[in-house]
Amino acid sequence: MSSNDTKKALSILDAGGVVGIPTETVYGLAAKIDSPEGIDKIFTTKERPDFDPLIVHVESIEQALKCTSSWPLHAELLANAFWPGPLTMVLPKASHISSKITSGLETVGLRCPNHPLTLELIHYSGPLAAPSANRFGKTSPTQKAHVDSEFNGEVFTIDGGACEIGIESTVIGIFEDHIEVYRPGAITPSMIKNITDIDVVVKESPVSPGHLKHHYMPDLPMYLSYEAQPEELKDIHFALIELSSDPNIAARELYQKMREAAQKPNAKAIVLLKKPEQQGELWDGIWNRVKKAITKEFI
Repeated sequence: MSSNDTKKALSILDAGGVVGIPTETVYGLAAKIDSPEGIDKIFTTKERPDFDPLIVHVESIEQALKCTSSWPLHAELLANAFWPGPLTMVLPKASHISSKITSGLETVGLRCPNHPLTLELIHYSGPLAAPSANRFGKTSPTQKAHVDSEFNGEVFTIDGGACEIGIESTVIGIFEDHIEVYRPGAITPSMIKNITDIDVVVKESPVSPGHLKHHYMPDLPMYLSYEAQPEELKDIHFALIELSSDPNIAARELYQKMREAAQKPNAKAIVLLKKPEQQGELWDGIWNRVKKAITKEFI
């Protein structure tokens, strides 16, 4: 075991606690999948409703096989192509996976995160259930400081630096003749189709985390606009967010800029400027998060 942080995190997990973990997408709030106390603590710490399922994080395909009762060919192809990485596959759960983790569903979301510190932790702890490390419905954390602020320093968090991708994983369901994308992200439908060569459709579903209408919300009302000065907000002092024209950079910027905007002195609202050229598959995950975080669109 290479770090004191890993040792401390493992001790907390073994005692039925939760820890903050870095991933390439966002920071997670993790507990061991075989710890009912730890799983309960995820929900109470986040103030998360029990109908929103958790994702199980594994270090390898071998671990994933122990968490599901079915591993189709397309799961094998996609895992080999994109793991470790920002792809969650929803598959039939193994009998030992707690219904608390799956919100009573017979499926479980599985992913292998692309971060060396968390992969090391999972190697020693076994699979970890982990949603994002923030209060339910609020902006996801992409730095350790965000987790510390969210939970007032009460959750021990491994510092893995800033998240490389910056928005949550793509979530998919795998069927015999097609794949359904429940939550868009850095792994796009085209990338998936290139690997599987079957139809890929976009379709939200309650089997996926982040499917609710309101999610990822900052501490101030946020509006999406094509204009930097929306007429509807002419009498309100607001903080303006402009994202990079590169979707990979924009994804890394999004939650950080939302947090910064919410802290601007005297700001009563946030306006996120959407430019016409900011469209395409790599933008879909970004706008999916934004549209669940906003109060209204001026478009």
